[in-house]
This record gives sequence, C-alpha cells and structure tokens, in this order.
Amino acid sequence: MKGVAITGILSWIIVGAFAGWIASIITGKNAQMGAIANIVTGVGGAIFAGFVLKYFGIDGVTGFNLYSIIVAIGGATALLYIVGLFKK
Repeated sequence: MKGVAITGILSWIIVGAFAGWIASIITGKNAQMGAIANIVTGVGGAIFAGFVLKYFGIDGVTGFNLYSIIVAIGGATALLYIVGLFKK
C-alpha cells in the first residue's frame, strides 16, 4: 500500500513539473523559473483549478489522466497570471 502512495506522489510531482513548465512557457516566464518552481506551480495550479472547478460543480482533477493534466496546466497558468498581477 505504501508503494502505491509513493508512486502516486511521484506521478503528481512529475505531472506538476510538466504542467508548471508548460504554464511558464504560456505566460512567458520560462526563463525565470527553475524545476522546483515549475513543480510547485504545477501542483499548486492543479489544486487551485480543482477548487475553482468544484465550486462551479465541475470535476477538477479526477486522477492520473489527460483531463487532469489539462486542468493542472490551466490552473498553473491562471496561478502564474494572478501572481504576475501582484508583482507589478
């Protein structure tokens, strides 16, 4: 059982890194972000998008699938945009 949990966590770290990286490219911040920032942005974006979508009655992150990766990328992009508004 512990192996499954660790595998799930590692999977989401990888997905978070990918989602954060794509979001940083979309927002033009790729040169400013490192791997850790991409992971934090991607995982944070997935959580953010999950909460927002649940508020509107839509399933957010539903597991390890393409829909969830797209949600994570969208959430990470929104998160970077919002953070950028406060940095100006």
